Amino acid sequence: MIDSGPYLLGIDYGTESCRVAICDIHGRPLTFAATPYPTTHPHPGWAEQSPDDWWNALQASTHKAIQNAGISPSAIAGISYDATTLSMVALDSKGEALRPALMWMDVRATEQAARAESSDSVARLYNGAGTAPAIAEWYPFKAAWLKEHEPENYERAVHLVDAPDWVTYKLTGEWTTNINSAALRMYYNRDKGGWPVDYYETIGCGDVFSKIPEKVVDLGTPVGPLATIPAQLLGLRPGIPVAQGPADAWAGQIGLGVLEPGSMALITGSSHVLSGQSATAIHGRGFFGAYTDGVVPGQYTVEGGQTSTGSVLKWFKDNFAADLVHAAEKIGLNPYKVLDERAREIRPGCEGLIINEYFQGNRTPYADSKARGVISGLSLMHTPAHMYRAIMESVCYGTALNLRTMQDAGMDVRRMVACGGATKSRDWIQMHADVSGVPVTLTEVGDAVVLGTCMIAAVGAGIYPDLQEASKNMVHEIEVLEPDAALHEEYAFYLDKYAEMYPTMQPMIHEVVDHENQR
Repeated sequence: MIDSGPYLLGIDYGTESCRVAICDIHGRPLTFAATPYPTTHPHPGWAEQSPDDWWNALQASTHKAIQNAGISPSAIAGISYDATTLSMVALDSKGEALRPALMWMDVRATEQAARAESSDSVARLYNGAGTAPAIAEWYPFKAAWLKEHEPENYERAVHLVDAPDWVTYKLTGEWTTNINSAALRMYYNRDKGGWPVDYYETIGCGDVFSKIPEKVVDLGTPVGPLATIPAQLLGLRPGIPVAQGPADAWAGQIGLGVLEPGSMALITGSSHVLSGQSATAIHGRGFFGAYTDGVVPGQYTVEGGQTSTGSVLKWFKDNFAADLVHAAEKIGLNPYKVLDERAREIRPGCEGLIINEYFQGNRTPYADSKARGVISGLSLMHTPAHMYRAIMESVCYGTALNLRTMQDAGMDVRRMVACGGATKSRDWIQMHADVSGVPVTLTEVGDAVVLGTCMIAAVGAGIYPDLQEASKNMVHEIEVLEPDAALHEEYAFYLDKYAEMYPTMQPMIHEVVDHENQR
């Protein structure tokens, strides 16, 4: 056995798996363990997962992590967690799920979101300052959809919570609402008096507040000790302090040390999230926020995001590169690295091939759940390598467009700090810098999301007084990728064309989506 710690245990419920990390108090990980679970798509635009699968995956990952770390469970001094948001879970009086969770990417509530856009309610007052439109992924719209389409489940639901708050209950038996989900996905705004009841009434679920846990808790606040039964199932000791966790992307922001104005967290994976802090309530069209206290008390969080990024590369790999994948895996190569090498031979702009990545809708700058992907400029000379690189570029264009939108509103972005799947590809992360013109910083722990949960656990356990102090001790920067000025200038033309493409085609795309939804 190695020394007795103290160590911190972080839980990350991502889109594809439950990951558990064990870190020391300096932010150095001992081990990571992951257990996958499936996502089902019963209809176009729908996405569901089973909370039972989540709980089973946590048990498996925790046991693996403790075993791999070679430490005693008594060495764990604190626990925190994150989960995807807004992944809505309906639970009965015993805390049992009534149906699969409606995942963050689920956009079935388009009609419900449209009510907010067409009304004169206070909706916009509670979406930051009121300039960003409603989006079908968020809590009140999913709640209204459930009430209208599954009234029995809605009535039986004693608790209707976001996934991080389901984790709180499973670990401690306590019901809380985390400030991160509340402010960023549920329209809770302390500057405006709390919950916008009239907004929820306009949407059609004004009675849902009896199902939302009343206590709204800041990140890092202890929510209770680890309860006995969960401790036994997880192989941990009862009584470990459990600290209030956030949604996954903002755990990543914390794990990147983006806790002051000037920096922007770029959290990559199946989707991209851009999130940063502002000292004042910055607002504008095409991004979300500013949100009061959503990450750091007394500051405002500004957010942009791309719904489909890494998932589009995976879609291409799985559906159009089967021969290459088989050949690469047969000799022990990572297929993505092989695809990167082939894409590297293609010049910027892909010989006029421009793609947008809105395969599962657009989060910002359009907040359009009916958006779909567009491929433009395809010719007989284009190869699979062109397609792959064009997808890589499309994601970078989307990131740059979001940054441009925020900066136009006065957001100061001097650097991005990146984590997640895209950082495994140096070509792709450098491309983000080249297209946007903003340097990208990499940190020692690439899995910043679970590091962030360990940092939150350290605050909840009293090891550090706040997240800023935890960041000073646990986040370590290792490299800065500067943008190539010549490439940035070359990409500028294609970025402008990308930005013009979707607004031009949006009416036609909506007509097709509406037609398909009516079949």
